[in-house]
Amino acid sequence: MTSMSKARVARRIAAGAAYGGGGIGLAGAAAVGLVVAEVQLARRRVGVGTPDRVPNAQGLYGGTLPTAGEPPLRLVMLGDSTAAGQGVHRAGQTPGALLASGLAAVAERPVRLGSVALPGACSDDLDRQVTLTLADPDRVPDICVIMVGANDVTHRMPATRSVRYLSAAVRRLRTAGAEVVVGTCPDLGTIERVRQPLRWLARRASRQLAAAQTIGVVEQGGRTVSLGDLLGPEFAQNPRELFGPDNYHPSAEGYATAAMAVLPSVCAALGLWPAEEERPDALRREGFLPVARAAAEAAEEAGTEVAAAMPTGPRGPWALLKRRRRRRVPEAEPTSPVGGAPSGGV
Repeated sequence: MTSMSKARVARRIAAGAAYGGGGIGLAGAAAVGLVVAEVQLARRRVGVGTPDRVPNAQGLYGGTLPTAGEPPLRLVMLGDSTAAGQGVHRAGQTPGALLASGLAAVAERPVRLGSVALPGACSDDLDRQVTLTLADPDRVPDICVIMVGANDVTHRMPATRSVRYLSAAVRRLRTAGAEVVVGTCPDLGTIERVRQPLRWLARRASRQLAAAQTIGVVEQGGRTVSLGDLLGPEFAQNPRELFGPDNYHPSAEGYATAAMAVLPSVCAALGLWPAEEERPDALRREGFLPVARAAAEAAEEAGTEVAAAMPTGPRGPWALLKRRRRRRVPEAEPTSPVGGAPSGGV
């Protein structure tokens, strides 16, 4: 399928989400049904070694940094088990902790991390999560990171519905004043126990959903980062290193790789990234594209960011596609842990 064809599919799914369309809109119901059966079988087989609970990563990071009279930045994680950090044993290994510590280092300011992410959640749980996030109007997060989509594919949620729920969540958060970065649907084709040709179908379904998610998020004022194979070719090449003990969730190294890809976008959303990094670099194939084309390209290359760039024109909304350099995010524990983290299934 050409990039233009992929862009048309993503646009069709996103349009169906916006205007109430239905249908699965992915690789076809029968094919996705086979993928679901294979993935669910894999999930039943790979439970050995998985932590029974999600580490509690909530708390204050960078607590020794000066505040200059300002309150800590507020970061909230929303989504599924990937956002919660299921599959690792220590709080400092979760994506929320990695992002909070990295953001504190870049901002030179403490960051308070909260999480409403729920293992096993599909995109239809985002409404509940956003309600919890915005429960106190005096404590609206500065930045929210959403990671969701894999369970939508494995539970056969129509892509139009999935994108509709995600778009509504981003709209609510942006209206409240929070910046939003979404890690789009990861590549289910990297799950080791999903064999060909179902591996190819899983990859196709995942990437179609990721591209459609990107369109919906960007149109609501958020930005996306393609999680793809969590993230980059090293994940497909070294699955035993980057998958966790259950061979389904990422390992500590896998989450660190994902956090490295998302952190620059989080910092850029808050205006903390160097100005020279914000200019598109032609050598890295960055630039301004119609949002559907940018979404399709991002879904094919993990770690790629898409953000709104220009008003709507004859060819629809435009976006800036960035391939940001990754920077190592050190593991860190909160200096002041608070609350509890949700736990449960995948």
